[in-house]
Amino acid sequence: MSGEIYMAAVGALAYEKRLQIISNNLANSNTVGYKQDQGQFKIFNLTDIPEGPIQNSDELDTTQADMFWNQFNVYTDHSAGSLKNTGNDLDLALVGKGFFCVQTPDGIHYTRKGDFTLNADGVLVTRTGWPVMGESGEISIDGQANPQRHKKFSVDEEGNISVDGNQIDSLRLVDFQPPYNLTKVGEALFKPAESGPAEIQAGDVRVSQGFLELSNVDAVKMMTEMIEVLRGYESYQKIIRSVDEVNSRAINEIGKMT
Repeated sequence: MSGEIYMAAVGALAYEKRLQIISNNLANSNTVGYKQDQGQFKIFNLTDIPEGPIQNSDELDTTQADMFWNQFNVYTDHSAGSLKNTGNDLDLALVGKGFFCVQTPDGIHYTRKGDFTLNADGVLVTRTGWPVMGESGEISIDGQANPQRHKKFSVDEEGNISVDGNQIDSLRLVDFQPPYNLTKVGEALFKPAESGPAEIQAGDVRVSQGFLELSNVDAVKMMTEMIEVLRGYESYQKIIRSVDEVNSRAINEIGKMT
């Protein structure tokens, strides 16, 4: 592959990955507690080429090609989303840094998605049925599946849960040292990466009952970035086609001369 086509293909691939990330962010712009992803890659500079002779050829061998490869990384933006007042006592939002703990078949996972409900056994669970964890384990509301049967179901700013004025448990709220080395597992859940950081007790956080934290995706900004990425991708396509046409004409002219 010629050097010009290779470098244009690398750029086009990076833009394609950015487009995939933006599309996923837009698809989850209305998902409660969703945290947007961002793409990051290093722009190639001539100063990045190591000192020493480079093979004078229109073709790049494997060793040379590595010099021009852009390393693409994806990271999650954990900034807070805006809050929405729902008036539902089972909807909880975190203000500040921290996560709810959820018991799944794969162990404890973490989330900011607080649209909880009660299962048939009166246990506080996520919309997918995973129990929300308190300091004492699963949070059971007296085995009642309907919170309206209680005089009052309340959660204070510190996460203490009370039913009929009696405290029954406290939400297990945790945090991690930045940068968050967490992996998305779907449904706005996270788990620590392999050999990732250990959880710590959430400090600067409070709970808002009757509110939900919305996605932190700015849909207008994402649409603007999508237009920018599409134009950049088209530019790389034009470069590849132009170089290919030049090479084809050169080959044809050489053929006529011989």
